[in-house]
Amino acid sequence: MLKTRIIAVILLLLGTGLGYFIYSSEIAENSRFPFRYGLDLDGGTHLTYRADTSQVSPQEVDSAMDSLRRTIERRINVFGVSEPIIQVEKGSVFSDNADENRLSVELPGVTDIDQAIDAIGKTPVLEFRLATDSSADVFASLASTTPEEVNKKIYEAYEHTGLGGSQLQKSQISFNGMDPNPLVLVTFNSDGSKLFEEITKNNIGKQLGIFLDGQLLSSPVIQQEIAGGTAQISGNFTPDDAKVLAQDLNLGALPLPIELIETQTVGASLGRETLDKSINAFYLAFIIISIFLIVWYRIPGVIATISLLAYVLITFAVFKLIPVTLTSSGLAGFILSVGMAVDANVLIFERMKDEFKIKNKSFHDAIHDGFKRAWPPIRDGNLSSLFSAIVMYWLSGTALVQGFALVFGLGVLTSMVSAIIISKTLLFAVSPNNPSKLIKTLFNNGFNLKPNNLTTKN
Repeated sequence: MLKTRIIAVILLLLGTGLGYFIYSSEIAENSRFPFRYGLDLDGGTHLTYRADTSQVSPQEVDSAMDSLRRTIERRINVFGVSEPIIQVEKGSVFSDNADENRLSVELPGVTDIDQAIDAIGKTPVLEFRLATDSSADVFASLASTTPEEVNKKIYEAYEHTGLGGSQLQKSQISFNGMDPNPLVLVTFNSDGSKLFEEITKNNIGKQLGIFLDGQLLSSPVIQQEIAGGTAQISGNFTPDDAKVLAQDLNLGALPLPIELIETQTVGASLGRETLDKSINAFYLAFIIISIFLIVWYRIPGVIATISLLAYVLITFAVFKLIPVTLTSSGLAGFILSVGMAVDANVLIFERMKDEFKIKNKSFHDAIHDGFKRAWPPIRDGNLSSLFSAIVMYWLSGTALVQGFALVFGLGVLTSMVSAIIISKTLLFAVSPNNPSKLIKTLFNNGFNLKPNNLTTKN
């Protein structure tokens, strides 16, 4: 009994420390663990791009979209936008075309749409194209071509090789010995390395044109077969020219063409209003649930309320440490999980009520057996909720549903810990060995105040 009470005190101290961490990390300037809020709560800009996957095989669409997401994220990070949220969306959830693929870009704190678009910049497609046998004739005819047609004719003078931005890993400037002219080093991923080796092996002496959004950046001559996935682009580059080329290769290495199709801006004041309403809804839900628990279950209800508060603190700490970006749908999932967090306690207390009715059963045995027999339905109920959250997260394809599912799933896991471990420990810590009739009544539930048949155990 003493050991249980010591553990209970330790849990309460840990809970107090957790509450202090959450509070102090939120009010401190430049905190390492602030709450992160989505656009609908903090304001910002939401951009939606449609990706053209017509030139990609169905088996490679998912990997190409993931590569697109990473590349856009890298571009935005270069421009210093704080904590962008970039997600791939697909399926008929948002469109009549089930095969359509979209990229959702959320830029918190950026309320100027033009600024948001500029942060991403133009979204060119990087291609490595091989000069054809007729390229010389094409270049010879450019003198009589209007400027508008020059780029198109140059682009068509090179043929598609299949090597593009999706296979480029990085590009950087390098210097070779005493040569003052810089080089541009390009490094491909494993798939790109194999394809680049095959291209250079079969086309020695030909030009390999590097095109960004149809514009010819450079056309080095293939001198030899190149293995290993790293190549040098040499020429009479100035340091500035080499820097621009490397930056264009890095920032423009998009695996798919994309088109901006939708923009949306959420003002900071509107986001703050939504956040305030969500917080008020949480307070109201917590108070109502606590009143019900205490009135109906008395001492166990007080324990359940403390356990519920511990659940809230643990969940908030998880939000800060992972961290989780909170949206209005995520907060809705959290508020719902607050109500569901007491479900396990209700099952336990109702089973305890049944155990109290059994003659010659000690007080502690009744509490122990109540927990034991309530565990199977608690386990099954929470697992079904957890599976539902996982299915919603992985198959929804939309940030709105994913935010709800993530927070709800974390809440389910945390609620089991608070109900089974915290509630059980605190309940045994406050239950006496030789309870009076009043204590027995205060451990029962409902409004039936008749004494129960429990025996005492020394």
